[in-house]
Amino acid sequence: MFSDLAVTWAARTEESRGRTSPEELLAAAHAACYAMALSHELAQKGQFADSLQIQAQCAFAERLGGGFAVSTMELAVVGTAPGLDRASFQEAARQAERDCPISNAIRGNVEIRLRAELAG
Repeated sequence: MFSDLAVTWAARTEESRGRTSPEELLAAAHAACYAMALSHELAQKGQFADSLQIQAQCAFAERLGGGFAVSTMELAVVGTAPGLDRASFQEAARQAERDCPISNAIRGNVEIRLRAELAG
């Protein structure tokens, strides 16, 4: 439950000190949504990952002419998927990014960068 989650300007522009920002919440939502999309994509291909470690980080920047915006979102996934080669994993990762609802919500406004690697 997010009722006790402190969302502050200071967490956005200074040190977080246990607080968060809307951008961190967006990144967390994107990572969770992408994990589900990638798991689904792999399952559709009859493949299953033993583990998927996903990190999402967004950049918050001042806009020309005033205001602020999320300018980029970087998704990084490291997966363990027995029987899956690097190229197949990366293609599944790219397709999952195209299918991810959060990616689709921000695409066009935010540059999405994806890095996908198999562990080991």
